Amino acid sequence: MITLTDAAVSHIKEMMTAEEDDTLMLRVGVKGGGCSGLSYGMGFDNEQTAEDTKVEINGLTVLVDEESAPVIKGLVIDYKQNMMGGGFTIDNPNAIASCGCGTSFRTATNAGAPGDC
Repeated sequence: MITLTDAAVSHIKEMMTAEEDDTLMLRVGVKGGGCSGLSYGMGFDNEQTAEDTKVEINGLTVLVDEESAPVIKGLVIDYKQNMMGGGFTIDNPNAIASCGCGTSFRTATNAGAPGDC
């Protein structure tokens, strides 16, 4: 469904360790908004719903909600560090357009709910 690079998994595990909660899982999804209509969401959750898909990636439990799954199928999440700091990068093969600031996108089948960036 999705791919997390070794660098992304390592950084996420460090962040989870700092939270001091062994029940945390990574939740990845999309929601409506942004200039192009859809925005990514990534955070920690300790509850799985019946609509979630649960996958294990390099020892990391990842949850994806039912609505987000088709939009992020094939998604690659990486973590890059440079002189200016670090951050996650997202490559979505389903995105056909993204906004100039790079925070939102749309797909051929889902235009989302465009709004202000």
